[in-house]
Amino acid sequence: MKKLLTASLVAALIAGVVSATPLAGDKTYDLLFRNGTLDEVSRNAELVYARTVSNTLKPEAADRDTGQVALSFSEGQSTMALLEFRQDGKYRKLGTFPASVGNPMIMFFYETVVRDMAEAAGGSPYYIRNRVKDSLIQTSDIVEGEAEVDGRMVPTKTIRLYPFLNDPNRDRMKGFGDLELRVTMSDDVPGWYMSLVAEAAGGEVYRSELLFDRVDEAQ
Repeated sequence: MKKLLTASLVAALIAGVVSATPLAGDKTYDLLFRNGTLDEVSRNAELVYARTVSNTLKPEAADRDTGQVALSFSEGQSTMALLEFRQDGKYRKLGTFPASVGNPMIMFFYETVVRDMAEAAGGSPYYIRNRVKDSLIQTSDIVEGEAEVDGRMVPTKTIRLYPFLNDPNRDRMKGFGDLELRVTMSDDVPGWYMSLVAEAAGGEVYRSELLFDRVDEAQ
């Protein structure tokens, strides 16, 4: 497989904070689920993300879910984005999504966090999903900064969400009550998403990171 581009990101992805600006709920959603983020990506390309999971409540799930997630394209009546999980030479299809809508990595990220939390801490996945969905339309702070990609500094935007901050059941969530969802984005990264991170108890209980790794030529 021919490698077309590789990204090397600095620690924590934020090299220098420029500003933090309040963002209305509808603007938060629009930025996180930005349309057209795959429009400029070659249909012969494959976006590869590294997924790393740690989970003290369910260590076997962390082993199961750490690997690579690849996004490729299928041409037909409409172009589709295909997600595939790769681990130790094994491949598993994750889903097919209209490429015209945007990069489905954001949906994969949120859905896996919902599943992981339900598995590890218990509780209804429907309740968890609804709280996460609600956080997507709440006012948030957008932090502008910089990160290093392929040896050069590029501008970034980071949004942090706390779905259970005011939840009356947060003390029963085994550390997930302070769950933080952190998404860093950049126009200079193919597919828009640089990193998608979920942390419970500051990462001591749970951490899931999807990090943009590189662009390859599709197999």
